[in-house]
Amino acid sequence: MRKVSLGTETANLEATTTAAERIAMMWPLAVEAFALAGRVIPGYSRKDTPTRLYRPGEVRAPDE
Repeated sequence: MRKVSLGTETANLEATTTAAERIAMMWPLAVEAFALAGRVIPGYSRKDTPTRLYRPGEVRAPDE
């Protein structure tokens, strides 16, 4: 681990890891983020994930 100034990062994970490895890196971060927010990780299936499609130029509500 090393400390760098924001914006000066030089790590290129694509050069040293596979896509599967990079995705696997995200799971512990997601678990920690939900825990810090005091929320439970949703248990619904991907096909039942609540989503909304915004078409190009469609105005979004301020709270979205």
